[in-house]
Amino acid sequence: MPQMKLERLSAWDIAYAIDMAVTAVITYCLMKFTVPILLNRPVDSVAVLWAVISAVFAFRETRARSFSAGVSRIVATFVSFALCLVYLMLFGAGATALFALIIIGTLLMMVIGRRDDIGLTAITTAVILIVAANIPQDAWQQPVLRLVDTLIGVAVGVTCKWIASSLFYRVVGAEPR
Repeated sequence: MPQMKLERLSAWDIAYAIDMAVTAVITYCLMKFTVPILLNRPVDSVAVLWAVISAVFAFRETRARSFSAGVSRIVATFVSFALCLVYLMLFGAGATALFALIIIGTLLMMVIGRRDDIGLTAITTAVILIVAANIPQDAWQQPVLRLVDTLIGVAVGVTCKWIASSLFYRVVGAEPR
C-alpha cells in the first residue's frame, strides 16, 4: 500500500477552498431565493442540489480547466437531456429506461469522442429518470429542468473561478491561473 504524503497548504490552496465554498453558497442562494422570484414558484431541492453540484464540478484549479470542466458537464447533460426527453415523451421512467438510456448514452459519448464524460452522462440520466419516476405526470419536464439547473450551475462555477483567480493573483501580483 502506497504511503500517503501530506502536503503543506499554500495561501492559494486556502483561497481556492474558500472560493469553492463561496461558489457553492452563491449557487445555493441563487437557486433557493432568486430563481423562485423570477419563476414565481418555488424551486425543488433537486434543482438546488443539481445546480450546486454543477457549479462545484466546474470550479477547478485553473481557469482553463474550469472552462473545460464546464463544457464537459454541459455536453454530458445535453446528451442525457436529449435521450431522456425523447424517451419520456413516449414512455414512462423505470429500470428499463435506465438500462436502455445508459447504454445508448454511453455508446453515443464514445461515438462523439467524449469517453471521459460517459460517467457524467450516466449520472445525469440516472438522476433524471429516478426523479421522473416519482413525478410521472410531469416526467418529461425533468430533462429540461436538469439542463437549466446545469447551465446555471456551470455559469456560476466558471464565473466564480475566473473572478476569484483574477482577484487572488491581482493581490499577489502574479498571472491568474
